[in-house]
Amino acid sequence: MSGDDDILLRAKGLTKHFGEFTAVDGIDFEVRKGECFGFLGPNGAGKSSTMRMVGCVSPVSGGELRLFDLDPATDGPAIRARLGSCPQRDTLDEELTVQENLWIYGRYFGLSRKEVRTRAAELLDFAQLSERAGDKVEPLSGGMKRRLTIARSLINSPEILLLDEPTTGLDPQARHVLWDRLFRLKRSGVTLVLTTHYMDEAEQLCDRLVVMDHGRIVAEGSPRELIAQHSTREVLELRFDVDDHSRHAEQVGGIGERVEVLPDRLLVYAHDGDRASADVHARGVQPLSSLVRRSTLEDVFLTLTGRTLVD
Repeated sequence: MSGDDDILLRAKGLTKHFGEFTAVDGIDFEVRKGECFGFLGPNGAGKSSTMRMVGCVSPVSGGELRLFDLDPATDGPAIRARLGSCPQRDTLDEELTVQENLWIYGRYFGLSRKEVRTRAAELLDFAQLSERAGDKVEPLSGGMKRRLTIARSLINSPEILLLDEPTTGLDPQARHVLWDRLFRLKRSGVTLVLTTHYMDEAEQLCDRLVVMDHGRIVAEGSPRELIAQHSTREVLELRFDVDDHSRHAEQVGGIGERVEVLPDRLLVYAHDGDRASADVHARGVQPLSSLVRRSTLEDVFLTLTGRTLVD
């Protein structure tokens, strides 16, 4: 059982207002040393607003927030010195070279020229960018720029790395390369806090996560715990040759735990997908295709909110 000494970040009743709009509505969470903690939710759920408060760049409107037992309202500089931040959009200086971006950023933290160059060389090797060290940033691929942004955020050897939508806009290959780098970071002892609206990313990276919707936390746990609590073991996907799949929902009603109607398919939540499929066919229902798969975090979100994550 982890003690309080393992808790690097704690929020109680954390709230953020923009005028009359409430972006974050009284949320509680804790982040422990050495874990990857995620905020999963659609655009506008309050994830980025939460991250900006955690990063000490946006004041707290209400509640309590502590990082390293310090208060962002009075200890912002001391906290930021121990954080790394990878924003949603890359803010690299594209007129400089890859290594120059790291050198300049390192100097902001008061590192000596020698220390900055040594650290930059290590980080470029970690990010698989050593061969591009002397190249200008502008022509780099999106995946390379993202890896450089993460390398830059590590120049001060942070204890917590904040990642806001780290793989948005990347192709599948680049995403998997980045996931590998982040996994290595966590294994080296860096605590990761990330936001994402990609279910597979959260399932791949996060030890624990919270699901946010409309500024509130609607579920919390490990990916496996959330699936066990809010979904069935398996899901049967049925597709029919119609535009409106809702007309077939009544035909399969009562099979499994529940039926979810999506624009292009029906989801039958069942602990035994093969048995559910046999029951569907026994009723004379003939879908164009059927697929039995394991439940995922996407199914959890559909159960909790009744809509997909990407708005």
